[in-house]
Amino acid sequence: MNTRTDSPNDPAARLVKSPVFVISTVRSGSTLLRCVLNTHSQVYAGHEMHLEGIRVELDTKPATAAMDEMGFSTAELGHMLWDRLLDHQLKASGKSVLVEKTPGNAFMWKRIAECWPHARYIFLLRHPMHVLESLSEIFRDQLAEMPLPQGAEEVEAKIRTTAINQIAPMIESVAEARAHLDGITVRYEDLTTSPEVVTKSLCDYLGVPWESDMLNYGSQDHGSFRMFLGDWRERISSGVIQPHRRLPAIDEVPEDLAGHCRAFGYV
Repeated sequence: MNTRTDSPNDPAARLVKSPVFVISTVRSGSTLLRCVLNTHSQVYAGHEMHLEGIRVELDTKPATAAMDEMGFSTAELGHMLWDRLLDHQLKASGKSVLVEKTPGNAFMWKRIAECWPHARYIFLLRHPMHVLESLSEIFRDQLAEMPLPQGAEEVEAKIRTTAINQIAPMIESVAEARAHLDGITVRYEDLTTSPEVVTKSLCDYLGVPWESDMLNYGSQDHGSFRMFLGDWRERISSGVIQPHRRLPAIDEVPEDLAGHCRAFGYV
């Protein structure tokens, strides 16, 4: 007999009832956004948690039989583990709202919505050309000290192709999530040029009062800036919201990026 007393997707079963997830591509300014939000006295926005890489496995028949008898699938057990991790971080922070900003959330928005039916979403957009340029810079830095048999043009072409192949499916996933989930859309360009306006809108959405300290995120400690946990470059470490790059004119957008720009409303 199944001894489960609640539904696997019962919102009442979650310790964190309404976490907030940032849905974005890589290099869209999500680390800046999380630092700005984390500066708020009631909002905890820690480093990337990479929930997609945290799974539960049942590697014996007795364990599988026991969980089956209780009505728990491996997916639901994973959801419980995710929820427990978020609850631990939120309680440790002493705050009331949790924001999770891993770019990989773009690929798992359906499972997030299944795990937390009452989750809230911030869709963070940045001009795809600037996403491409920023990611390409990361790749160039990684290749700077490596002996390369190809010429400069071949290397640059490879960098661009690799970057495009990484961001294109993420843009498509973000667009799909926006079409199916309710949330608030924030553009990186607006965050960097009108941070007070954007942060007030975000506070309204999160149900917390606006705090002017959010405009000076460098006044607080947001943990280490290092690879795999978010942005780690000098710009984010400055603690200052800096202007975005000049937006390209329509005729400056390469054909293979035009569709992605339209998907985000930039063309």
